[in-house]
Amino acid sequence: MLKIIFLFFMAGGIPVAIAMAGASLVYILVSDSTLPPFVVIHRMVSGIDSFPLLAVPFFILAGNLMNNAGITTRIYNFALALVGWLKGGLGHVNVLGSVIFAGMSGTAIADAAGLGTIEIKAMKEHGYSTEFAVGVTAASATLGPIIPPSLPFVIYGMMANVSVGALFLAGLLPGALMAILMMLTVAYYAHKNKWGADVKFSRTRLFKALMELAVVVGWPLLLWVLVTKLGTPPQLTVFAGLASLFVLDKIFSFEALLPIMTPVLLIGGMTTGLFTPTEGAIAACVWAMILGFAWYRTLSWKMFIKVCLDTIETTSTVLFIVAAASIFGWMLTATGVTTSIASWVLSFTQEAWVFLLLANLLMLFVGCFLEPTAAITILVPILLPIATQLGVDPIHFGLVMVLNLMIGLLHPPMGMVLFVLARVAGLSFERTTMAILPWLVPLLLSLGVITYMPKLVLWVPKMFY
Repeated sequence: MLKIIFLFFMAGGIPVAIAMAGASLVYILVSDSTLPPFVVIHRMVSGIDSFPLLAVPFFILAGNLMNNAGITTRIYNFALALVGWLKGGLGHVNVLGSVIFAGMSGTAIADAAGLGTIEIKAMKEHGYSTEFAVGVTAASATLGPIIPPSLPFVIYGMMANVSVGALFLAGLLPGALMAILMMLTVAYYAHKNKWGADVKFSRTRLFKALMELAVVVGWPLLLWVLVTKLGTPPQLTVFAGLASLFVLDKIFSFEALLPIMTPVLLIGGMTTGLFTPTEGAIAACVWAMILGFAWYRTLSWKMFIKVCLDTIETTSTVLFIVAAASIFGWMLTATGVTTSIASWVLSFTQEAWVFLLLANLLMLFVGCFLEPTAAITILVPILLPIATQLGVDPIHFGLVMVLNLMIGLLHPPMGMVLFVLARVAGLSFERTTMAILPWLVPLLLSLGVITYMPKLVLWVPKMFY
């Protein structure tokens, strides 16, 4: 009955959060349940009364600050210097830019709206079709929540009671695999259409970009050697290391060294125990403010207030969905729906690979209709117990779930990335949908590899956790 009421509300066009909370309330009122109606409010409040969820507003704020402080332009220019001279150069720049921006925003929509605006405009000016520009931008935007930090991973970690830090690390290799497959797709189109390079090859510019990349990789390794091998005090080492980054940036006038260091600082801080993921989100905000206000001086107080108001609006929406999904998920469990589904699935198959195939199909379908936050909070109580019973690691399953729901963002009728890019590119909804279809090939191929090669996902987390 609970499911019927929920589907009735959804069919009536009621927003998903109100549909979940309303269905739970109506069920309590009309059923023989002894539960008081006040339990809806109680469960909704307790659903967001969680320390890990504090990371949500801070990661949103950090992404918004980076987006509004001119950081996206710097990332684009860095990617252009690194791969813009390849055939189909701006397509490769699009993917690489999304990889870098994913380490700051944590959401696919921020990637599509922020970096996508610059990328689509530049690609159209260089003669690429609008459809190709939209397709590669949409596909690369899915990297946002896979490469850490990631808002969906924070929500999943809270719901599944698993380490958010381990989930962040689990996204590194799958994110790299997805980026490689997308760049291979760009190379295929470049070869097929006989596209040339978009910028002249410059040894100086490429050397500077490679030098920047070497600092990003070598800096944390140097700090690790200083702390673990030479025994220097960790706090003093990190402080001196950060100061050295600013000195290098000043001397060589790097394009995007300091913004690119954001995910390195976050992952390094979490894996060394310097801070929790929630504290890491606050650290990301402080880092973004230092860059915007003090270093690049592209952020004004007026802009900062606007960013904060936008963050409050987005956070309110996300947490209201989480709160509504908390009562709905609890009601599903209390009414025995989750147990019934688990029993049915386990009677159908005892093979993990069959379950993962069915779960993928379900999550791809659900992702087309529900916002990822709502989908995670509904699906985790239903699917995770079955996955655990069949021996599927919850970290691995979390990555599979998030990737499925990100692919769902590219589909009608509810795909938010679809709507954002249609508006940015000035295309109709139908043409945007058709433009994205070919890019489902690398995404679904990535999903298949990630689903059935758990070692790819779990190798890095097991090194640290």
